[in-house]
Amino acid sequence: MNKKIELSPRLRMVAGLVPPGSRLADVGTDHAYLPAALIQEGTIPAAIAADLRQGPLNRAKTTVRECELTGKVAFRLCSGLEGIRPEEADAVAIAGMGGETIAEILAAAPWTRERDVPLVLQPMSSMDDLRLWLERHGYAIVKEDLAREGDVLYTALLVRAGAMEPLTAAERLAGKNTGHPLRGAWLDRWLDKTDRALNGLAQSQKPEAAARREELEQLEHELRDMKKEWETWQR
Repeated sequence: MNKKIELSPRLRMVAGLVPPGSRLADVGTDHAYLPAALIQEGTIPAAIAADLRQGPLNRAKTTVRECELTGKVAFRLCSGLEGIRPEEADAVAIAGMGGETIAEILAAAPWTRERDVPLVLQPMSSMDDLRLWLERHGYAIVKEDLAREGDVLYTALLVRAGAMEPLTAAERLAGKNTGHPLRGAWLDRWLDKTDRALNGLAQSQKPEAAARREELEQLEHELRDMKKEWETWQR
């Protein structure tokens, strides 16, 4: 059976940032849909599907077998990139994890920076923590993309080794401003979260509340400026 993989909008976004022709290491591969689809489409020649648990790796093996891609995808049972040698991968994808977990994986694999390996990162949370970690550890965000899946918006980053200009608080949270069609909704998401946080602090008498309110008010101002800029680009 030659199964055809149809990627979800989130994974299609991730796939769009993978450099063509690269040997991809897909960390946290689960069903291996990402590498299987990219090989089927001729974007990459081969891949390594890695996962921390045997169950997801077994599902990945089933996908590869059903897609008749045996021999083009290798499998590694390992934490992060620990089971992958630097010379085996020209690009790395880490999708569907928290930003802090992604940072931990990269911290344990400094060769990704030393060899300037393209990294496609799709954090599900702690995006500000991840962007700040990248900024402080010699990585630069080259490109960002957005995708909508149902009612949920997702972001993905293409990252390379290099210096990055310091990000503002709003840029750490929402990324650099672009004219992406989904950017307005993405900024609305963060404005809503910021407004709710400010409302939650409104009645607080704690000494630290005033400083936190000031931080959030500055963040809200930066996000609103981004939204106005984006709206100008849409005209």
